[in-house]
Amino acid sequence: MGRPGESAEPDTLFGMSDPRPTTVGALRAAGYADRTVKQELRENLLATLGRGGSAFPGLVGFDDSVLPGLERGILAGHDLILLGERGQAKTRLVRAMVGLLDEVAPAIDGCEVNDHPFRPICARCRALVEADGDAVPIHWIPREDRYSEKLATPDTSVADLIGDVDPIKVAEGRYLGDELTIHYGMIPRTHRGIVAINELPDLPERIQVALFNILEERDVQIRGYRIRLPLDLLLVATANPDDYTHRGRIVSPLKDRFGTQVRTHYPETLGEEIRIMQQESRAAAGDVPIRVPAFMEEVVAALTAELRRSPHVNHRSGISVRYSIGNVETLAAAAVRRAARSGEPEAVPRVCDLPAVLQSSEGRVEFDTIEEGREAEILSRALRTAELEVFRRRLSGFDFAPVLQRFDEGLEAETSDLTPATDLLAQFGDLPGLAKMLERLGVEEESPGVAASALEFALEGLYLSRRLNKEAGGASGAARYSGA
Repeated sequence: MGRPGESAEPDTLFGMSDPRPTTVGALRAAGYADRTVKQELRENLLATLGRGGSAFPGLVGFDDSVLPGLERGILAGHDLILLGERGQAKTRLVRAMVGLLDEVAPAIDGCEVNDHPFRPICARCRALVEADGDAVPIHWIPREDRYSEKLATPDTSVADLIGDVDPIKVAEGRYLGDELTIHYGMIPRTHRGIVAINELPDLPERIQVALFNILEERDVQIRGYRIRLPLDLLLVATANPDDYTHRGRIVSPLKDRFGTQVRTHYPETLGEEIRIMQQESRAAAGDVPIRVPAFMEEVVAALTAELRRSPHVNHRSGISVRYSIGNVETLAAAAVRRAARSGEPEAVPRVCDLPAVLQSSEGRVEFDTIEEGREAEILSRALRTAELEVFRRRLSGFDFAPVLQRFDEGLEAETSDLTPATDLLAQFGDLPGLAKMLERLGVEEESPGVAASALEFALEGLYLSRRLNKEAGGASGAARYSGA
């Protein structure tokens, strides 16, 4: 029942035509399997792997590095900690685990902690089962409601995570020593589910200490109450590796209680970075169709890769994949703006749009303090390196003689972020070899916009190769190319 990737009728169980049981007795008669959440995750993962499916769809570049360790941790029944810099899909990995839970799970009706019908742990449900037995009503919880996520912040309290005395329940006449006066926190309320704590090192140490029993003994302690809640859950935490290994901001006994550590990473190839950009980027608003040429996507990905290698960038914070995604969205938006202003039938990003990308994303890169005041220069240099890298990879050995001849004859080509594609192409007239250049650049369908983008990219590459001169204009992206 409820295996990831399998569909089931919303009112049936075990693939049978009978309605889902509504009482403890009916559930027991239906033969419902009594499993812990870690057993449930393990069995569903094995079933998914046995079918040749993916338990973590949509995650690019992790198949041979991150996912094997994560799957081993789940199969071992361990609580997990994911280490990685910002923007390495740690939270997405955790949320993807929800798909390994059963589609629905039964719980005693009205229970705050999702008590298992066969193994109630709270005082209210124990008393209910003792009094009514198999007649106790149950309800069905969808897998999405069996997941809780908390971003660790300095103001997080034990009450938020575990619970506290509820003064309203005390005012109703209950004694302070009564377990029913407790208002449970996020972790007990996710009993029989998955609890995620993001950025665990930011949790105050006194709060981290409160998690000891949750991870090992599976019980909770609230303001001296002598109660034991054998919680059934998977605890997954995320952290920055620098915080986790060097600053000592996770107390040692808590580190020791995580059974499996999984290390994430940034995309290892431009192809993986581009696939993530294409998968995650949102199209700019408007009715004009947008075409982002492959070589422009490569420039954006190469810029990110260059910054990740740069000695001027603070690598403790890293350059997130979100940086690439945001840049390609800005690039497309710049093309849409030009199309709207000039009436072009399609929006195609060009080299003249790249300065706007740097301006909009400068604040997302953290530089070393000694580089203060040189941020724009460092970004511009990284962009030029990225452009030249893609130019050499795509157009190395290409015959630019027809283009260079035009400049030898005195041509001065002008462009800007508002120059229509037709105006740029008109400056060159009928240019031999343009179709071959588009083919080398991976363009499958020709159009004026794509042709202008390819030509402008070639001009920039020739300038960076010192075969043309370039004079930057006052407007954004404005430039005049002339013979060397």
